[in-house]
Amino acid sequence: MFYPEIEIFYWKNERGEEVDFVVKRGPVVDELIQVSYEVENPLTREREIKALLKGAVELRCSQLKIITDDYEGEEPHQDRKITFLPLWKWLLAPR
Repeated sequence: MFYPEIEIFYWKNERGEEVDFVVKRGPVVDELIQVSYEVENPLTREREIKALLKGAVELRCSQLKIITDDYEGEEPHQDRKITFLPLWKWLLAPR
């Protein structure tokens, strides 16, 4: 299915922190998505979350996701909520 109003970008700041996917629907940044095979490693988890939160502030976005191999959950961070979702569930979710 083709959605012409959706654009997908990549975000990177001056410190090299990056968000894998910035989903824009029309003029609004609708969702930020990180992809990380495993988030059990504290250093990996911290890196992914830190970049996602910085991107959220700069791009004014509150819908934050990290797609993982098998971890699922939700966590509050600062004034936002991050959803962790296994890839297979993300692929099967309605859009």
